[in-house]
Amino acid sequence: MDNYTIDVALIEELQMISNTKELNKIFSKAMKAIVGGQEVILSRFADGRNQPFDIISTEADLAAYKDGVFKYL
Repeated sequence: MDNYTIDVALIEELQMISNTKELNKIFSKAMKAIVGGQEVILSRFADGRNQPFDIISTEADLAAYKDGVFKYL
């Protein structure tokens, strides 16, 4: 079972253009992954490499991250 990876650069891009529909899709998939027993990996893709920097493993942690993303939209 693979973990779900979120590209933080994509999140930032979607924030800048206020694309809440796509952000909600990403967070919905992430929640399904956590409920299914997977972890959500926050990662930044740079120089063609995946550079993970944080792991979210609970629904509460994902909700807190989502709240932070939507805070200034």
